[in-house]
Amino acid sequence: MNSVALPAGVALPALGLGTWHMGEAARTRAAEVAAVRLALEIGYRVIDTAEMYGEGGAEEVVGRAAAEALRTGAVTRDELFIVSKVYPHNASRGGVAAACDRSLRRLGLDWIDLYLLHWPGPHPLRDTVAGFEALRADGRIRHWGLSNFDTPEMKALAGAGGERCAANQVYYSLSARGAEFDLLPWQREHSMPLMAYCPLDQGGLVNEPVLREVAGRHGATASQVALAWLMAQRGVMVIPKAVREAHLRENFAAAELVLDAADLGAIERRFPAPRRKQPLAMR
Repeated sequence: MNSVALPAGVALPALGLGTWHMGEAARTRAAEVAAVRLALEIGYRVIDTAEMYGEGGAEEVVGRAAAEALRTGAVTRDELFIVSKVYPHNASRGGVAAACDRSLRRLGLDWIDLYLLHWPGPHPLRDTVAGFEALRADGRIRHWGLSNFDTPEMKALAGAGGERCAANQVYYSLSARGAEFDLLPWQREHSMPLMAYCPLDQGGLVNEPVLREVAGRHGATASQVALAWLMAQRGVMVIPKAVREAHLRENFAAAELVLDAADLGAIERRFPAPRRKQPLAMR
């Protein structure tokens, strides 16, 4: 599997697991915990969540699955890389600490590996960064970063004490390539990974004819082709959400799919790179 490196030099697999829409209903909770637990057994090590997902429910799902995996020795804490996000309205200097403590309780963990500001919000970025740095200094988080920030906002980090920003998470898929125009090049210049959420365009790519044609040449699926294409982009990590075992295994296997020149040409003709600045897609 390809890897990406945080600015601090920590290497991470280019494929993780997203948990958006988990934790929203009691009737699905057990199945979701089992799915995350299975993901860890399959080999997923990066798990992405947020206090917004199910208003903390997804963090509870991740926490239960991680506790089971740690208790049985399926993984060690240092092998896990847990990502969570703070609501923008909670991201004042003091508010970010309180929000982080709530997330830690739901996760049942002593630290969060990467803590992100979910999107730009009402509090000055300098105050949020100061809160993140205080959390990092006392060990409650290992790294911090941003989510849904475009190039102008990323450039503003320089004036907000943001030199330690470790990653930016945005909507990025073959059908939403706007990040490639200037955001991804900027992040590469600063050795900062881009975490691609909704890499299958919320299911919109799973039956795409060109991707299915490419997949047929490899005995793969259109979803695997879409994920493999993204993981082949330097500095990009994908975090597709999955609950069903077949999808968890299918997505994980995409990390071993290598696309050739003919594949890449067909994909580029169907999904051309942006030629001008576009707004970032968001959900």
